[in-house]
Amino acid sequence: MIYRSPFPDVTIPDVALMPFVFRNVSAYADKPAIIEGPTGRTYTYGQLVDAIRKTAAGLHARGFRKGDVFAIFSPNLPEYAVLFYAVNMLGGIITTINPLYTADELAHQLEDAGAKYLITIPLFLDKATEAARQTGIEEVFVFGEAEGATPFAEFMKSGSEPPEVAIDPREDLAVLPYSSGTTGLPKGVMLTHRNLVANITQALAVEKIDRDEVLMAILPFYHIYGMVVVMSMCLSTGATIVTMPRFDLEQFLEILQKHRVTYAHLVPPIILALAKHPLVDRYDLSALQNIFSGAAPLPESVAKGCAGRLGCIVRQGYGLTETSPVTHMNTRDREIRITSVGVPLPNTEVRIVDVATGEDLPPGEPGELWMRGPQVMKGYHNRPEATADMIDEEGWLHSGDVGYVDEDGYHYVIDRVKELIKYKGLQVAPAELEAVVQSHPAVADAAVIPSPDEEAGEVPKAFIVRKPGATLTEEEIMAYVAERVAPYKKIRRVEFLEAIPKVPSGKILRRKLVERERASLAG
Repeated sequence: MIYRSPFPDVTIPDVALMPFVFRNVSAYADKPAIIEGPTGRTYTYGQLVDAIRKTAAGLHARGFRKGDVFAIFSPNLPEYAVLFYAVNMLGGIITTINPLYTADELAHQLEDAGAKYLITIPLFLDKATEAARQTGIEEVFVFGEAEGATPFAEFMKSGSEPPEVAIDPREDLAVLPYSSGTTGLPKGVMLTHRNLVANITQALAVEKIDRDEVLMAILPFYHIYGMVVVMSMCLSTGATIVTMPRFDLEQFLEILQKHRVTYAHLVPPIILALAKHPLVDRYDLSALQNIFSGAAPLPESVAKGCAGRLGCIVRQGYGLTETSPVTHMNTRDREIRITSVGVPLPNTEVRIVDVATGEDLPPGEPGELWMRGPQVMKGYHNRPEATADMIDEEGWLHSGDVGYVDEDGYHYVIDRVKELIKYKGLQVAPAELEAVVQSHPAVADAAVIPSPDEEAGEVPKAFIVRKPGATLTEEEIMAYVAERVAPYKKIRRVEFLEAIPKVPSGKILRRKLVERERASLAG
């Protein structure tokens, strides 16, 4: 059977992203749009739109055209939003990149996305220029100033008006974030202007964000959650967002207190700190009324601990990069079920399907979540086979997540069919780490699985078979991997085995290793 939203469908505007987000800006042009938390540097809505238009004109003057790809390799800054919407205004495509990536990881995404320009911050310029040399990047820019890169401020100097660009919201891409999907290395997720406009419209129909809200933007804008739910959705309402370039608990608490933040979109590790860390008691967080959790499962004890300590609402939602991202939410005007991801958004259909038989399952029976709606991606960039594996001929996206529906229509996500590891809400592909581990000369075979962890949710654990006579230690292999991957992808636990369990075809039986790990931790 098909499960639908308890809310009525909404009309999706047939417009491009930038004009949609700033459609009502004249009504609140003098209101703060983005505040840089650590410094207090502020763009009003009027200043933000003016900066976007000037940047778009400067980009066009430098030869940036519709369909070109601009890569952002940066932490959260107010100018991130300026460039993001300027590129969209020209019909260009933004590919967002985790600033913790190594030069090789960065180069892979730049090459795969076909990026023309790259921007970063001075701290990451060495990695950026190294990656640019390996790819087709025509010019490297920098927020601020640094030798060897063109300052972002140069875009503002053209003095001309941006051109009018015809954008087909249903076909033209707005963003190209990267996701590992069900398995394997990261793939570009093609999200159109309509995908993002639809998802913002769907979410705002049930999540009324007041213009007076002050929202925390600690979630990285390179991640679909920060990019759409925090930056785009909240700016489209006229609310104020406060950015932080990286998470530091003491600074985070100071900013919450100083700016009287009312609403925070967070991930479980931060909510755990709010629930348990002694530093929290030193700050006045009484303005914080709403915490919304996504990107990874939120344990019930953590949610209740945080809500009880701060006297605020804590609730969950669910989605994927491939769904722009939101498909489910607990909403403020309905009963909040703390262990549930809530109900489907308007215009969203969900099926719970038996993985073995493909049959639909009744309430209470766990199966794979399939979703269909206007927020479902156009497909994977240059990966037609991967797209066909993810989205069937009827438009159902096969999430790879296992869940069930209760008798009242609330959805619960309990496990994953797919093999991705979610470390603090960030995706880590086991296959990628296995390739790195297996490149060590002392390793005969290896498998990587998610190992449950209270703080991170899951951490990568490697099961390793040493080559005969090798004396490889846990510390040596962890250091070896750490030199070759972004920090969040590091192997954090190691166990040596005589053999990796596999099927006759050679596919690793990760489920056996996962069961073994859970049993050992439970014991």
